[in-house]
Amino acid sequence: MLFNSYEFIFLFLPFTFILYFYLLGKRLILGAKIFLVIASLFFYGYWNFIYVPLILLSIFVNYAVGLSLVNHNKIKINSKTILIFGIAFNLILLGYFKYTDFLLENFNGIFGSDVPLPHIVLPLGISFFTFTQIAFLVDAYRGEAKEYSLVHYMLFVTYFPHLLAGPILHHKDMMPQFASKFNWVKNYKNIALGLFIFSIGLFKKVVIADTFAVWANNGFDNAQILTLIEAWATSLSYTFQLYFDFSGYCDMAIGASLLFNIKLPINFNSPYKALDIQDFWRRWHITLSRFLRDYLYIPLGGNRGGYWRTYRNLLATFILGGLWHGAGWTFIFWGFMHGVALVIHRIWKSLNLKLPKIIAWFITFNFINIAWVFFRAKEWEDAIKVLKGMCGLSGIVLPSFLSNKLTFLSKFGVEFGSLFADIQGNRYTIILIFLSFLLTLCFKNSMHLLNTKLNYKIMFLSSLIFSYSILSLSKISEFLYFNF
Repeated sequence: MLFNSYEFIFLFLPFTFILYFYLLGKRLILGAKIFLVIASLFFYGYWNFIYVPLILLSIFVNYAVGLSLVNHNKIKINSKTILIFGIAFNLILLGYFKYTDFLLENFNGIFGSDVPLPHIVLPLGISFFTFTQIAFLVDAYRGEAKEYSLVHYMLFVTYFPHLLAGPILHHKDMMPQFASKFNWVKNYKNIALGLFIFSIGLFKKVVIADTFAVWANNGFDNAQILTLIEAWATSLSYTFQLYFDFSGYCDMAIGASLLFNIKLPINFNSPYKALDIQDFWRRWHITLSRFLRDYLYIPLGGNRGGYWRTYRNLLATFILGGLWHGAGWTFIFWGFMHGVALVIHRIWKSLNLKLPKIIAWFITFNFINIAWVFFRAKEWEDAIKVLKGMCGLSGIVLPSFLSNKLTFLSKFGVEFGSLFADIQGNRYTIILIFLSFLLTLCFKNSMHLLNTKLNYKIMFLSSLIFSYSILSLSKISEFLYFNF
């Protein structure tokens, strides 16, 4: 079930909210939480119920492993052995569903064999609920996970606002909220604020991201060649589509969760304002960055052991981070690019060198934009096509109205005509790209609005953007991060 669907907005969310607080009002606390678990499982299984047993298996195994980690002295099994078993179970489950086809395809390519690919359908959200539970096991091993109610644990994993695309949650952050009696009564400030944040996220998704999606999809998937301006429009369209798509989802998740008095972690902090690649990863998909740092980079050794080991750990972390995003060499190369960029940044910092802010931003943003090309491309050829166009190697086309004034450029191979014919763009393509730069660079992040004092003007604005977004729901749409 999509957040940007009539079923979710007008049926599932209000029904779940009303019945949850009705049960709480009758002092049926446990019943209300069980209902929220059932509602979340219904939300998860709405598209394909066959994967509900899978997530339940994952939950029960990880819960049992977590309890074993707490009680390892009683069962006389080394806690490290239990942890390794739990992590291995999660990675095998994730690996089977996400990477089987990729591994077999490469096996066939290397050895010239013809092993048939099973074409396993990726269960929605498996990467997110797997990482969430790995973090729980590590926290239990470290003694940082203190509360072990099965109902609370199931709610922690299945809680519908975060289930399909994050944010990645921490057990210690969520359990006190589920247990707090102050969260068992309706909070009208949270309701108003939640609806406001949800409306902003909905607008980001269905109005901005889905508009960019048309141009990005045509450029990457349909166009045979891309001229200079078309290629840049394609890459920037995807750069902004991805941001407004995923940050819009997270806004909707945070807003929907606030209705239930549960605060999810902030996942974005104006990442395109970053002045270096390290700053970008402190702002982009913050919960994933934290997970990679705490549960991969630091266990690998972090920055202990000298420069070369630090660089090795950075590269390994981001190559694996790229692989987590998708089973493909383009994802791995994207992760490698970011790992190399972070190594270069470390070296640059060690030399105490600095760039003017505008130049630092320009280099950082363009690196991110170029790296997204590999992230988006389904095949290497698609990435090369876009990059070739961005370098002007597939021709340059300028607007027709400039032909009289710039005729002399024709001798250099410049043509005049429609700027965006191959990506089905128009003058609004440039306008929306320009407005997106303004939104991401000159305005505060939507998460700053969590501390806003609501008034009639803000509520009117919320109603306006919500209504406009609802009128745009007829488009075919999906969240990009559901694929990861």
